[in-house]
Amino acid sequence: MNTETVKTQRKTKKKKGPVLNHEGKWGLLMVTPYLLQFIIFIFFTLLASLYFSFSSYDMLNPPEWIGLENYNKLIQDPVFWQSLKNTIYFTVLFVPTQTILALILAVALNQSLKGLKLFRIAHFIPVISSWTVVLYVADAIFNPRFGLANDLLVKIGLQPQQWLNDEQQVIPVLVAVAVWKGVGYMMVIYLAGLQNVPEDLYESAEMEGAGVLKKFRHVTVPLISGTTFLVLVLSTITTFQAFEQIYVMTGNGGDITSAGGPDNASMVLMLYLFQQGFSFLKMGYASAIAWVLFLILFVITMIQVKLQKKWVHYEK
Repeated sequence: MNTETVKTQRKTKKKKGPVLNHEGKWGLLMVTPYLLQFIIFIFFTLLASLYFSFSSYDMLNPPEWIGLENYNKLIQDPVFWQSLKNTIYFTVLFVPTQTILALILAVALNQSLKGLKLFRIAHFIPVISSWTVVLYVADAIFNPRFGLANDLLVKIGLQPQQWLNDEQQVIPVLVAVAVWKGVGYMMVIYLAGLQNVPEDLYESAEMEGAGVLKKFRHVTVPLISGTTFLVLVLSTITTFQAFEQIYVMTGNGGDITSAGGPDNASMVLMLYLFQQGFSFLKMGYASAIAWVLFLILFVITMIQVKLQKKWVHYEK
């Protein structure tokens, strides 16, 4: 081994860690505003809410440390358990329904036909519409007195329904409206996933005698399983955070204290959190609800991540 080789090895050993190149510096500069926003407006806010969850705080007086009292109150609060039950019921109805419809629409609109762009836009318009606009559309359909749904039921000889005023029907009606509004967004995600399915696989399946259903089952579904996993996770998180829709559709004239009816049949966790924090000024109790909601979502997401190894197929 000559002298130059030894010097080169010594210089190599002196190097510690990766050197940030020009592109890396620009990349760090570009993400700096987001990092600052996360640290100032999210990270410290999370720490503050965690502290408030162990305190008695009404936003008018300084917080007073009370330990686990808020969490003990949650365990004994029947409205909290009712809102959790309603949230789970809403999620169980909403997530599979939206996922299946979004996939069907994406497959139907992933064709090379004229006019399909107009259909895609039509399905995406509710996504960009506010819940106030959607409320007027939903009221024209489900209004107990002059809604189109009751008119149709009467014409076919059935009894009119109370819809949002019925404890048994309010959640299914809210789910139907939520699916109509949000299915276009998930459809676009599925369309992006379908674009990555190789056409030669469909051709090979056709050569093997596979029909439309077999190609969908054995080619399309496995190859977009990663997209399906993303849709399920996003839909679950979005549903557990449902607030605006229920507040707008069940609150009489924007009254937050009347939202979640009838008789708390549509009360969900986010709505209950908002009522406790901003209507009754129990910010400490609301913070405790928020952290329980976070833990529930974290556990559900981890379960989904664990189970996805059994059915999600990624390209190697």
